[in-house]
Amino acid sequence: MSKLPDPVRTYLVGGAVRDALLGLPPGDRDFVVVGASVQDMQDAGFKQVGRDFPVFLHPDSGEEYALARTERKSGRGYTGFVVHADPSVTLEEDLARRDFTINAIAQAADGTLVDPFGGTRDLQAQVLRHVGAAFVEDPLRVLRAARFMARLAPLGFHIAPETLALMRQMADSGELAALVPERVWQELAKALRSAAPSAFLRSLRAAGALRAVLPEVDALYGVPQRADYHPEVDAGLHVELVCDRAATLAPGDDLIGYAALCHDLGKALTPADAWPRHVMHEQRGVAPVNTLSQRLKVPNEHRDLAVIACREHLNVHRIAELKAATVHDLIARCDGFRKPARIDQLARVCEADARGRAGHADSPYPQAECLRRLHAAAMTVRGADISAHGVTGPAFGEALRKARIVAIATLKS
Repeated sequence: MSKLPDPVRTYLVGGAVRDALLGLPPGDRDFVVVGASVQDMQDAGFKQVGRDFPVFLHPDSGEEYALARTERKSGRGYTGFVVHADPSVTLEEDLARRDFTINAIAQAADGTLVDPFGGTRDLQAQVLRHVGAAFVEDPLRVLRAARFMARLAPLGFHIAPETLALMRQMADSGELAALVPERVWQELAKALRSAAPSAFLRSLRAAGALRAVLPEVDALYGVPQRADYHPEVDAGLHVELVCDRAATLAPGDDLIGYAALCHDLGKALTPADAWPRHVMHEQRGVAPVNTLSQRLKVPNEHRDLAVIACREHLNVHRIAELKAATVHDLIARCDGFRKPARIDQLARVCEADARGRAGHADSPYPQAECLRRLHAAAMTVRGADISAHGVTGPAFGEALRKARIVAIATLKS
């Protein structure tokens, strides 16, 4: 590889700088190159991969290097931008287009920080603050702010009041409707993989954006539950607690997190005159889970587990009371014989539900291990053992079911 010509300068930027200053584990490193042309990068052996703006892969490390650029709003939504990148664009101009001050810090090769917007000060003050007025031009930044809070709230961060005001303005404008489902899901999934998904929901709600992005979840707020079961009372607060419990029980797992988010959507459909009881909310919830999953183009695996958790969580809570045949049929409905991992996943979601109640974060939940043990017992029965006795056709399925029920019953007795 040949060297980039003088006076080209390369800076580490964005999350790598931010996380190092916060003392967090390093993630991917991104670089911005100032004073270079596309030809300069290609001559130095970099491989261009960006279509909308010049991004290159380092020939040895594979890390991303982007030419310094500016952006100008040209249309509706988060894609309506004209990008300008050439050797005349300064580092400060490139940093000015970024979303938050804590993401607009650059580090030179000698370790010197370039921080024209006070990002280090905001890191110390634990404030998430927008860089400039151009923040309102990209509606995706409302979701990004909420997603950053899901990661940073446990460190004591809050959104600057003036930034929250801009987020409200953007939500009120209707621009969030221009977001494509894949990008919404991407931000939601990242939030669910974070330590405090509840901060994502609270931030969007504070900005008046939750009803535009996740209306099925927003509808839970203000819906009361029985205080003897749910000391937090509000169904929206309950789902916040459940999502945070899921993040603790299954760190970084957005599959478990999504099912936790969706498990009680049916409570928003309970007639008000039936409050605070929610009879049949498991069945009512299946339709909104499917609607939400379809709208956001959620992966099928996530949708399927969310539907199962919605439909079956009360059954798992009372697993010790269920007859052996009922336990078998629950496992079968979850496709737990063909996809055994699904039962452990369901157990985790149900544990998050039970412990996602005010004052119950550390309460025991023996039902999870009970479900796993009963499932394991049923799985010891093999189809080959049945067919070895010459059983075939429809009789095979019934014989396999009976043998599995016996195995469950033996363990329960």
